[in-house]
Amino acid sequence: MKKTHIIALVVIAIAITMIISTIGDASTYASFKEAKEMAENGEKGSIHVVGELIKGADGKPLGMKYEPSVDPNHFEFMMRDSLNNEELVVFKQPKPQDMDKSEKVVVVGHMDLNTKQFEAEQILLKCPSKYNNGELKVESE
Repeated sequence: MKKTHIIALVVIAIAITMIISTIGDASTYASFKEAKEMAENGEKGSIHVVGELIKGADGKPLGMKYEPSVDPNHFEFMMRDSLNNEELVVFKQPKPQDMDKSEKVVVVGHMDLNTKQFEAEQILLKCPSKYNNGELKVESE
């Protein structure tokens, strides 16, 4: 066998190993109910939960607490998943910018059975579109 063939086989083997290792770490989309079941079964992996902020009659999110003067790395809010399950989500980092304006929220993390809350490691926001029915929405400054 030529050296180039051996090198090519080694590169392919490394690529296959990397692909298999990233597939094993991939998290899945779930509901809060499934997150609780996973925690009860001892599964520690991260999952994605898609939902929206619970808003009051005035349009402001309910249960949102962030006091940077007390603890800048503690943010919590109430969230409703796609199956209408509601849970308290705790994020141990600063509050994401434009969190109040987001339409949909994806939290990545796990359910903590001791505190009965979802502990988010990451928050992904889907902000409202500036385009509505093909028309540009003009924001005043």
